[in-house]
Amino acid sequence: MALQTGDAAPDFESRDQDGNPVRLSDFRGKKVVLYFYPKDDTPGCTAEACSLRDNYEHLQKVGYEVLGVSVDDEKSHQKFIKKYNLPFPLLADTDHKIVEAYDVWHEKSMYGRKFMGIVRTTFLIDEQGTISEVITKIDTEKHAEQILK
Repeated sequence: MALQTGDAAPDFESRDQDGNPVRLSDFRGKKVVLYFYPKDDTPGCTAEACSLRDNYEHLQKVGYEVLGVSVDDEKSHQKFIKKYNLPFPLLADTDHKIVEAYDVWHEKSMYGRKFMGIVRTTFLIDEQGTISEVITKIDTEKHAEQILK
């Protein structure tokens, strides 16, 4: 069942690019941009991450912490962060627990080939851990503006 505005954001524990444990509950009292993206260092995912990077100070000024999630591993995340100088953590959801809890792991199709993957989705979570907005139509190049509107 898809999560909606007003739902409690499922808590999770994962590891960031450096192997540090990260729990959603660690961010209680702060607003969180939890964005799910398909793959490190691909054109759309890079555009989305760079939009968030370029507007990171503004996002922080209005109280947001940014967490990116994909099923790539820590080493892949480290390379992606280093290459594009990303200032926020990327979580390695290699066991798919977070993508399944947030119902963003679905069958996709490209060039007639079917496969399972992340449906690009962003959840805005308030200070109490409640989902305040779900953004499913992501404009990768202007994603920060979608959040800040």
